[in-house]
Amino acid sequence: MSAQPSSRETVARRALVLHDQALVVDLIELTLNHGVFEVRAARDLAEASVILAEWQPHLAVIDMDHDDSTALLGRLGADNRLKKRLTPALGLTRRGDLKNKLRAFDLGVDDILTMPFSPEELLARAIVITRRATGSNVPLVPTIKIGEIELDILGREVRTGNSVIHLSGIEQSLMYLLASRAGQVVTRDEILDAIWGTDFVAESNIVDRHIRSLRIKLQNDYRRPRFIATVPGRGYRFIPTFSNAGWDGAPASPDTRPH
Repeated sequence: MSAQPSSRETVARRALVLHDQALVVDLIELTLNHGVFEVRAARDLAEASVILAEWQPHLAVIDMDHDDSTALLGRLGADNRLKKRLTPALGLTRRGDLKNKLRAFDLGVDDILTMPFSPEELLARAIVITRRATGSNVPLVPTIKIGEIELDILGREVRTGNSVIHLSGIEQSLMYLLASRAGQVVTRDEILDAIWGTDFVAESNIVDRHIRSLRIKLQNDYRRPRFIATVPGRGYRFIPTFSNAGWDGAPASPDTRPH
């Protein structure tokens, strides 16, 4: 991932993510860039064990609906006792009932977050439990840069040159979701699942309406996209670089347009 903190460099902390959906992992990784975390992801316990054999994480983000979640928490607990360290765990779940949350705490998570989650909520939980576990201050970089745009998670803003665009909560989640897969197609169903959840009964055009709203704020003409391109029959693709030609209505020349 090409996202980089836009402030001074700082030492990255390490986060292990157990999740078998690449889109969710990418979203977590982009969001944790604000907390200056280096992320390694595992699809199952075997991959997580290989990572843990050579890499001591400061944080574990675990899909509690994953079959290997209990075993990974047990492995982390054993490693922590052996090495006299503490790796706090943030659990993710689509089952937000109290019984399921209490079970997660009994298994050893330090906090639990119901999916779908907003980027700022994930970041806040990760920073708080890491600070609580280590007693040290976890760095926060409010603004990270992808290509030629900056994402400000605290201000819910996108900055492009001298332009500042203010986003709603859903627009911010949508922006992070698309930006986390810069250059790759994200389907409408993936967007719907990641932002509204599998149980949401959606209007047929809810994704397209929010994409349209975001494009208007970004002054993004779908016929000459600089930020969000439509991939007919598939979904949308975030364009990490853009040309200032055409900004505020000026005509763009063909050779400066992204493809």
